[in-house]
Amino acid sequence: MSGSGIANRPTSVTAGSSAEDIACGYLEKRGLRLLARNYRCRTGEIDLIMRDGEDLVFVEVRYRKYDAFGSAAETVSSAKRTRIVTTAACYLQRQPVEPPCRFDVVAIGGEAPHRIEWIRDAFQ
Repeated sequence: MSGSGIANRPTSVTAGSSAEDIACGYLEKRGLRLLARNYRCRTGEIDLIMRDGEDLVFVEVRYRKYDAFGSAAETVSSAKRTRIVTTAACYLQRQPVEPPCRFDVVAIGGEAPHRIEWIRDAFQ
């Protein structure tokens, strides 16, 4: 198995983890700082929780090797958005103060070198 990216990974779980690695590195290079990864509560999971200046950023990472049935960004359904927002509320309940927040999507497509689309403030 080479370290070239997602395409050589055997399972969807491993592919998801690799996509999160790529997204996290991409965002860190742009100044964001990782606070939590794969945060889970009873309502769902958030892939990455990061800090962008004063903003708390909840990041959904999506990967699609092929765009034949839609891009990676298009796979964030309204039900998925609702679960992310509800899970973010669980995370925020444990914080001493509620900072400004936003929800971003990092969509990764193709094989290495991957196409990366960072959608800031993707939904409310």
